[in-house]
Amino acid sequence: MKSIGIKFSNADGREFSRVLKREVQSYFEENQISQRANGAMKLKTFALLSLLLVPYILILSNQFSLWGMWGLAVLMGLGTAGVGFSVTHDALHGSYSSNQRVNSALGFFLDLLGGSSYVWKLRHNVMHHTYTNIQGADVDLDVSIFIRLSPGSRHHPMQRFQKFYAFFAYCFATLHWVLVKDYINIFRSDMGPYRDIKHSKGQVALVFVMKFVHYFNTIALPLMLLDLTWWQFAIGFLTFHFTAGFILTVVFQLAHVVEGPSHYATEGEELMEDAWMVHQLRTTANFARTNKPLSWFIGGLNYQIEHHLFPKICSIHYPAISPIVQRVAEEYGVPYFEHPTLRAAMASHYRILQRLADPTVTPEAFAVAAK
Repeated sequence: MKSIGIKFSNADGREFSRVLKREVQSYFEENQISQRANGAMKLKTFALLSLLLVPYILILSNQFSLWGMWGLAVLMGLGTAGVGFSVTHDALHGSYSSNQRVNSALGFFLDLLGGSSYVWKLRHNVMHHTYTNIQGADVDLDVSIFIRLSPGSRHHPMQRFQKFYAFFAYCFATLHWVLVKDYINIFRSDMGPYRDIKHSKGQVALVFVMKFVHYFNTIALPLMLLDLTWWQFAIGFLTFHFTAGFILTVVFQLAHVVEGPSHYATEGEELMEDAWMVHQLRTTANFARTNKPLSWFIGGLNYQIEHHLFPKICSIHYPAISPIVQRVAEEYGVPYFEHPTLRAAMASHYRILQRLADPTVTPEAFAVAAK
């Protein structure tokens, strides 16, 4: 696998990075706590896995009315989002446990849920986290021709109306993921800033095997066991996916595609203007830091700044290290973007969708408007 050569300056921001790492490390050493999952995280893991698995088992029991099963499908969608945020996300970053077998086992839940942990780590851990908000390198910016999330991406005519349909389109995210996206990516040799990617035959086979397992568990088995017509099943199946897809997609968009964070574009080898840690702060935003129930459910991903700076630290610790990061950033004049509430962040994302619907909005025009 070869990179097209995007590099980050090590000169500017070197002292900031060194001090920030030292301050965060001191927090854990002085309080004599591990950077990995603690008891609260393990309890949350059990609760969220139960929110996913218990409704699924109850549905298969065939003991509920249609409305009852529909409600359980909603709970399954919530459980899927919660497990994705708070369990598999940490595990696949290697931050849940110091034992990589534990991380691999928990990360495998993504495969059971119909996604590919291998493709996820390649696209998210490597490409998105390294090249955040850099068009052509951050693959998370290119979700669909129907939605423009970066001023550097090509504008399509239908995107003029994206403010009217984007949030509805987000409902299809997990459905597209389990049915289309992984199949496309597992056969791509060029992805983001990388060329000549070699996917092993074992990884390709695992994608297909786990997709079959997921289809059997979520489609074939319910159709065999439940006294439902095909359209009744379809309503429940879509409810499950729409719930999970909407929640997952909105939360991830609120981290980078909101007012404040910068966007960049590159055509190939380029030296970025900032050190890597400074770049993460310029391209990422937090939201609703004081909303404890929300933080609990979404795995601290409303502390997206801390996650991007320290992806190997378990999300359960983000609220504690957040004041440290903000303080050091302010001392060195580095931006620390945030929106006070979930509602404010969603409104900001909507305004960005409006702005990017304009084909004249280029990275340069976007940057000028942001000042």
